[in-house]
Amino acid sequence: MTEKFIIEGGYPLQGTVIPSGNKNSALPLLVACLLTDEAVTLHNIPQIGDVLSIRKLLEGLGVKFTDVDEHTWILEANDIHQTNIDSNICANIRASILLAGPMVAKYGGIVLPPPGGDVIGRRRLDTHILAFQTLGVNIWYDDKERMLCFKSDHLQGADILLDEASVTATENIIMATVLASGTSIIRNAASEPHVQELCLMLNKMGAKIENIGSNLLLIQGVDKLHGCEFSIGPDYMEVVSLIGASIVTHSTIRIQNAGRHYLPMVQLIFNRLGVDWEYDDDDLIVSADQELFVKPDVGNAVPQISVMPWPAFPTDLMSIAIVVATQSSGNVLFHDWMYPSRMFFTDKLVAMGAQIVLCDPHRCIVHGPTQLYGSNLESPDIRAGMALVLAALAAKGHSVIRNIGQIDRGYENIDQKLATLGAKISRVQD
Repeated sequence: MTEKFIIEGGYPLQGTVIPSGNKNSALPLLVACLLTDEAVTLHNIPQIGDVLSIRKLLEGLGVKFTDVDEHTWILEANDIHQTNIDSNICANIRASILLAGPMVAKYGGIVLPPPGGDVIGRRRLDTHILAFQTLGVNIWYDDKERMLCFKSDHLQGADILLDEASVTATENIIMATVLASGTSIIRNAASEPHVQELCLMLNKMGAKIENIGSNLLLIQGVDKLHGCEFSIGPDYMEVVSLIGASIVTHSTIRIQNAGRHYLPMVQLIFNRLGVDWEYDDDDLIVSADQELFVKPDVGNAVPQISVMPWPAFPTDLMSIAIVVATQSSGNVLFHDWMYPSRMFFTDKLVAMGAQIVLCDPHRCIVHGPTQLYGSNLESPDIRAGMALVLAALAAKGHSVIRNIGQIDRGYENIDQKLATLGAKISRVQD
């Protein structure tokens, strides 16, 4: 049975909420346990669909899991065996490709079904493949079995230039090079918070990674890694989604343990929509008393909000920003050059009353503020699905959001968290 959200919009939120651990950190950190025979203890693991999928893939390889509690797991990868990896799981999750790095580094290879994930446009694997080949990995595609095959007898450190600053490719190559012979340089590396957390945990395991947080990583290969204990940081995607929920409902909320060091660029961009917040240590406070207006560029020009690699504004927050813009006075152009299907969810907002012109697959113009009205909706992907939840909270009347399994892949119990803040949201069988 599938599930759906039923939301009655127009109710203000109030109270305190704690975000879950970063989904995009949890996935590579779980996979990194393959790099050691010793136990790895991970805290603050979000209970979401993608994390549970990665767990199933790791269990299929022989990783033993011990549940200390719901959010703390101990992983032991001392009895790994090559098996047929579940192609159905891989077809639904992009992060399955992350198995390649540690399996090539420690076990000499892996055979993987092609990864899936959100339908937001083509997501290339070429960056992974080119980088692996630089390290001496032999890669081919088995047309008959429809499998990606990785094999290497010995990884030799290399000077690697990624042809794009891909997060998963950076994570994959980091995990491969920490056990490679000699020194590796990764140029044009992604530097998102989850990439930084992977590097920090690997260093706790005995890796030698320098320049963490930059786009040029220096890695001295080591013979082996040991176990460690590590706590996953807060999910800044969820934090910003909660900020958006507060803004569109004209509410005051406090977000505990918000990870403020990851939010300066997001705050700068949201300031352009008339949105701001304050900090109390690492708690974030959003006030209901905000004059929402789009700040024009010099000469009263329509401003443009574009996505770029970290530390610029991330593509995964574009959907949230668009919904916030529907409630802000003025015109703003949004541009996401990364994914050609990211903007397609805007037709659902238009059906709710938003004034949005979809210029092309990568750009849209939002004119606000507009009153949104409840509607029957379907979540197309994780981020657009959460954006529709925000729109439904702001809307007048009753909304139904189907296909919420997409939202559950990236947000842990988001309906319960919003309900605790006063939202009229319920989860029912569809």
